[in-house]
Amino acid sequence: MGMIDRFIGLGQGVTALGSAATGMAEVFTQNATRKMELEEEAYARAINQLGQEFQTVRPGFFDSFVNGLNRLPRPLLALGTMALFIYAMIEPEGFGLRMVGLQQVPEPLWWLLGAIVGFYFGAREAHHFRHRVWPAQEVKTSVTTTQQVTAAVRPDDDFADNAALRDWVAGLRD
Repeated sequence: MGMIDRFIGLGQGVTALGSAATGMAEVFTQNATRKMELEEEAYARAINQLGQEFQTVRPGFFDSFVNGLNRLPRPLLALGTMALFIYAMIEPEGFGLRMVGLQQVPEPLWWLLGAIVGFYFGAREAHHFRHRVWPAQEVKTSVTTTQQVTAAVRPDDDFADNAALRDWVAGLRD
């Protein structure tokens, strides 16, 4: 076939026509292979950036100091409450005077204190909730491919009694 093309002189013309048709088709439809290559490249860059963000950096004195301060409020609140009970048993008159003083604090100030404490503990809870590792999302040390992820999602049952689940499993196999 190559000999006939060279003899007739159509080899380069047919190749150019084929390239033009491919280029024209890619204007209207996306090249699936190129799309997969670009998606894999973007995924690799994202994973690389994620790895760089979580490299361990030794904290300095200030970072260690601030981390220590961040860990103080909960133990201080718990120990302070226990200390109030001990103080009430040791010196009831002084404790009573201080409680009368607390009754003089205006109600808006109590609301402000409640908001500050609530937002502090609420922010901590929200932080821990957002960074929770769910059992299905356990962190793996190696990079997983799309095939491994789809294999992990596929159920092993045949779902003979449920048509919707059978269709879903058939879609995963495709």
